[in-house]
Amino acid sequence: MSCKKIISAVLLSAFITAAFAGCSNSDTQTADEATTVKISSSSTSSNADDSSTDDEMFTARDKEIGYDESECETITLSDNASSSSLKSVKIDGNTITVSEEGTYIVSGTLSDGQIIIDGDKNEKIRLILDGVTINSNTGAPIYVKQTDKLFITLAESSKNVLTNNKKFTADGDNNVDAVIFSKDDITLNGNGSLEITTNCGHGIVSKDDLKITSGTYSITSSSHALDGKDSVRIASGTFTLNSDKDGIHSENADDTSLGFIYIAGGTFKITSDGDGMDASAYLTILDCNATIKSGGGASNAEKKQEEFGRMEDASSSTDSDTASAKGIKAGGNLTISGGTFSLDCADDAVHSNADISISNGNLTIATGDDGIHADSSLKISGGTINVTESYEGIEGLEITVSGGTISVVSSDDGFNAAGGNDSSGYGGGMPQDNFSADSNAKITISGGKITVDAKGDGLDSNGSLCVSGGEIFVTGPSDNGNGALDYNGDAQITGGTIVAVGMSGMAQNFGSSSTQGSILSNTATNTSGEVVLKDSNGNVLVSFTPTREYNSVVVSTPDVKKGSTYTLTTGDSSTTIEMSDIIYGESTQGRAPNGGGQGGPNGGGQVPNGNMGGGFGNRPQN
Repeated sequence: MSCKKIISAVLLSAFITAAFAGCSNSDTQTADEATTVKISSSSTSSNADDSSTDDEMFTARDKEIGYDESECETITLSDNASSSSLKSVKIDGNTITVSEEGTYIVSGTLSDGQIIIDGDKNEKIRLILDGVTINSNTGAPIYVKQTDKLFITLAESSKNVLTNNKKFTADGDNNVDAVIFSKDDITLNGNGSLEITTNCGHGIVSKDDLKITSGTYSITSSSHALDGKDSVRIASGTFTLNSDKDGIHSENADDTSLGFIYIAGGTFKITSDGDGMDASAYLTILDCNATIKSGGGASNAEKKQEEFGRMEDASSSTDSDTASAKGIKAGGNLTISGGTFSLDCADDAVHSNADISISNGNLTIATGDDGIHADSSLKISGGTINVTESYEGIEGLEITVSGGTISVVSSDDGFNAAGGNDSSGYGGGMPQDNFSADSNAKITISGGKITVDAKGDGLDSNGSLCVSGGEIFVTGPSDNGNGALDYNGDAQITGGTIVAVGMSGMAQNFGSSSTQGSILSNTATNTSGEVVLKDSNGNVLVSFTPTREYNSVVVSTPDVKKGSTYTLTTGDSSTTIEMSDIIYGESTQGRAPNGGGQGGPNGGGQVPNGNMGGGFGNRPQN
């Protein structure tokens, strides 16, 4: 080995030289060491306070990977012949116990052994893994019994392998069931690699905070790959996680403000029988590149069949113990503000039992259930969301879209705003949605570009529907049991552009409280091809080509005004529209609560208040 090895990924060289040259073990936070990652406080759910710990996610030492080799102790592993330069390191056969604060460079191989960290509760210990291979047949290859905090640094270009494929034996009251098991805080970093394999337990477990700030990790486990009771925090790194349960898991049943996942960066390839990422409290993603396949993917989901215009599980399963197989899941608030995601999930791709906020990022989603589901508020203000396969695409009590590009393909509703909760949320199975009509349910669209291809309702609100901006294009159902627009309260348009096509049996127009003109026109027979709206001068105001046949069209642009004349072309036929009122065309579900009547083949006549109470559009309560 060279006399000195200095590696630094994140700190200024001057700071490293002044504060971290050698193997200093101080973790006291100085002014320079102050928080390296911060996020602003967001709304707080009833079961998770995502502002209480946002100030400090990583210290400078969490990210520091440099060390002065000449000032470190060494541990050389060898079956029944391990050695250490420090007499205080206890060696008993293939069991090596480290009990004093310091930095230890570890190398070598144990065919059946372990390293135990058993220090003072106030001491910090650091292991530099530099070509380590440890197998344990009965316990954790690295077991943190007691210390204030353990740092594990993967030496530059080193390859390290830890395994247990036979069994884990409890240590008194401690259920030691992971390849790396820590009762206290643990941080992993470095420019090397770590491979973990176990067919009988977890990959890495911390009973406090689990932090990873750099390194390359390959973990195959029969339980969770990464598990932190209080939190899992990841600043960077490359991760290949194959798990029979969750890829990344955090759960604290004793303190609902803890059990959170925080990801600031990194590259993830997660294949899990359970959830890809699962937090009992909040989950925050600032940036990452994540490919997640959960529960065998969308193709492995329980198939559903349609009955009376609604979709239901073909097996009518009510088993709440069915394993959850979601992509990204939180019991509290879920925030995505950047990153690239490819999600192929048997259950919901993105799920929160509270609120979801997406402000940026690129999400490609295929799912056997919901693309994005929030029990409460779902806000999308930016990013690109492409739901290529889903049962329902976008679902929440209050859905607000102010920006971004959203494309949804769904076998039921494209957008569904409904009251109730999804009991397949934290720890439950799929499908267990229990929604009903709710006056608080609302779809609000003020910006963005939305394209929906739905075999159920296109935009379905069990409360109100409000459009004030954006571009919306909906290909709705090919049956009369659903509508391109379906709402149970009021529908208002004051801005934006919308073209929504479907079948006339459940057709609804916007209501008279609208300030922008809206046209509903029904054709005598099913048609296909482009929908084009022109003004009296022949100028094209909007055009859209649906993916299926239709016989009903709702169209509105800022140029549609009372007193003007327009030409609406649907396929090979054209209709002249004279706007004698702000709303043209009747709803066709029967008389609306505010005056809508039965529409004719061409949606004849104006309806002063063309509102119509839509069906719930929800799944049957299981």
